[in-house]
Amino acid sequence: MTSADPIANLAMLIRCPSVTPAEGGALTALAAMLAPLGFTVERMTAREPGMPDIENLYARIGTGGPHLMFAGHTDVVPVGNEAAWTHAPFGAEVAGGEMFGRGAVDMKGGIACFVAAVARQIAKNGPPKGSLSFLITGDEEGPAVNGTIKLLQWAAERGERWDACLVGEPTNPDQLGDMIKIGRRGSVSGTITVHGVQGHAAYPHLADNAVRGVIALTDALMHPPFDAGTENFQPSNLEVTTIDVGNPATNVVPAQAIARFNIRFNDSWTAETVMAEIVRRLDAAARDERLRPGRPPLRYDIAWAERPSHVFLTRNDRLIASLSGAVEAVTGRAPKLSTTGGTSDARFIKDYCPVVEFGLVGQTMHMVDERVAIADLETLTVIYETFLQRWFGDARA
Repeated sequence: MTSADPIANLAMLIRCPSVTPAEGGALTALAAMLAPLGFTVERMTAREPGMPDIENLYARIGTGGPHLMFAGHTDVVPVGNEAAWTHAPFGAEVAGGEMFGRGAVDMKGGIACFVAAVARQIAKNGPPKGSLSFLITGDEEGPAVNGTIKLLQWAAERGERWDACLVGEPTNPDQLGDMIKIGRRGSVSGTITVHGVQGHAAYPHLADNAVRGVIALTDALMHPPFDAGTENFQPSNLEVTTIDVGNPATNVVPAQAIARFNIRFNDSWTAETVMAEIVRRLDAAARDERLRPGRPPLRYDIAWAERPSHVFLTRNDRLIASLSGAVEAVTGRAPKLSTTGGTSDARFIKDYCPVVEFGLVGQTMHMVDERVAIADLETLTVIYETFLQRWFGDARA
């Protein structure tokens, strides 16, 4: 039972109940794996008024270049209804060739495999011919305020510089070797408040129904499409996620309606230009009289969520080729290079170095009975080990 065994590594991590924002012993367990390998391990606690303190970990071996970062998170989402689990969510039980537990694939499994890959490489060849670091947060599944973004700033202020990064998020839809993430769409969220005039439903001329207004505005956001997609990204997509009126009476015209939305946008846009397009659509819809004939322009406010996520695409051919070649060498499958899915902490890392993502199959992440195939843990470890050989070899070529 050493850190070269991904199964043992994962069991140790799963048994730490590190539900955001609790560290739960997971970073302590990870430090215990890395220190015997020769890593210098440091813990950093990030603070923000009104937010829980978050413990983070940074570990490095080596002093020279090239410098590869592995990034990830040990925090996990809540287990939900624990009674619905067939195996204890923090028990790391193995049954039917699978290990069960919260975080098994998202993403303690990826961390466990990378540690094992590094341990095997060091046992075979000694420390890497350069530097290798782990940048691990406890705030990826939460608000992401006191996590990777602050850990990166902290490390950079201490003089840390990286040549490339691999994030171990679960990227494969069906089987290992399916997909590498080489970018992510941007994300912007907002809240629209429509102001009307309350009144009696039988006397609509004396009122101004905010529901009519919010329907007009949200329709304008969803149609027509923002774009048809680009070479590397699927079409931008806006979803209205809730409409709230708070009116319990059927004979009262409501004075206010609130709609919330999120748009995932491609490289046709920046956060600034997509926000401007949304306001343009809303202003045009506010003047549309179809649902409010004879009325003055609709009154509305819009509030943007803080810290939009910016679209990015990694174009580092050497990094992508090293990982793609490793995946194909081990699995026999050429992985698809994709920008699909939601956001990840790669959106912060991109500002410091080229970044790609590759990890386990993500079919059970965040679900009851989250689990990973034991065979996949070994396969992913071999992929990571092969990637380390290729990247350090190619980076020094």
